Amino acid sequence: MIATTGKTNLLGLTQPEMEKFFDSIGEKRFRAGQVMKWIHHFGVDDFDAMTNVSKALRDKLKAIAEVRGPEVVSEDISTDGTRKWVVRVASGSCVETVYIPQGKRGTLCVSSQAGCALDCSFCSTGKQGFNSNLTAAEVIGQVWIANKSFGSVPATVDRAITNVVMMGMGEPLLNFDNVIAAMHLMMDDLGYGISKRRVTLSTSGVVPMIDELAKHIDVSLALSLHAPNDELRSQLVPINKKYPLKMLLESCRRYMATLGEKRVLTVEYTMLKDVNDHVDHAREMIELLKDTPCKINLIPFNPFPHSGYERPSNNAIRRFQELLQQAGYNVTVRTTRGEDIDAACGQLVGQVNDRTRRNERHLASIEAVSVQNAAAQP
Repeated sequence: MIATTGKTNLLGLTQPEMEKFFDSIGEKRFRAGQVMKWIHHFGVDDFDAMTNVSKALRDKLKAIAEVRGPEVVSEDISTDGTRKWVVRVASGSCVETVYIPQGKRGTLCVSSQAGCALDCSFCSTGKQGFNSNLTAAEVIGQVWIANKSFGSVPATVDRAITNVVMMGMGEPLLNFDNVIAAMHLMMDDLGYGISKRRVTLSTSGVVPMIDELAKHIDVSLALSLHAPNDELRSQLVPINKKYPLKMLLESCRRYMATLGEKRVLTVEYTMLKDVNDHVDHAREMIELLKDTPCKINLIPFNPFPHSGYERPSNNAIRRFQELLQQAGYNVTVRTTRGEDIDAACGQLVGQVNDRTRRNERHLASIEAVSVQNAAAQP
């Protein structure tokens, strides 16, 4: 565990929360905007550096408040320009944040939990078990750290981070309040000024919280699908046993309907050799998604030690993509990025103590899926 100071950490406060904080210490509300700009636009964590704030207020803030992000343990840069930060959070566990550059687009994948409780069989994070939810300061702190590494600039100036996805370690809808607060800061002009179309929450399918999401925010939504039928998806994504596909897709359609503006659901589909990559799976997917306006990202599996899964051949991936495209779907195959620094999708593992014997169950489930698929082949 990391020792706490007892001071209010201003890093994770939204604008209304920051205004309430300044009210509580007898200061004018406009101070909230001044301090937020110093923190998020310029990456400042030293109150003495906030030169348009009076010395008396700076001294007061030093006594009762702080700007404290997660501790950076390491930063690795891939040969393809991908960056990965390992940061330590208050629980003592480490989580990972990944930046992926592509042309003028720079996407930051942000973690919401240390470990994950959902136990998806093909995800290295899921093998770690669950340790803790990140605070709002620890979630937005990952954006703060990455932004500072490129040289913090005002929100009106083009910057390296153009998109943020809650697609790192953890299930963001199981850390709802902290993730919502952090995403508001991502979009706030006093924060990072990122368009709501460019902030995406990715979920494995926590149905009640998808419905709750629409009451609080209008970010883009991505669904980690990974299988076109309930039997297979329940093996790969165990939460499907509680919230099966019909229920899940209905909730996604309800959420997308609240957004309007012709925005569509993003469907993420990790392709596993001889598990979910057959032409029959593509045909099932075509039928499953026929009433759901969406775009589909096919993600070739990124190996990690003892996963038990393999990446499909390029021919199998291309055949799968072509079938979906022929049915009228917008389909892309995600290019593997950052594999040499274990930063590719599904490879984030952090350092989390697992007391759940999850790895044993994981290997047993892989064997069951392989046996089932072998038996189904002619």
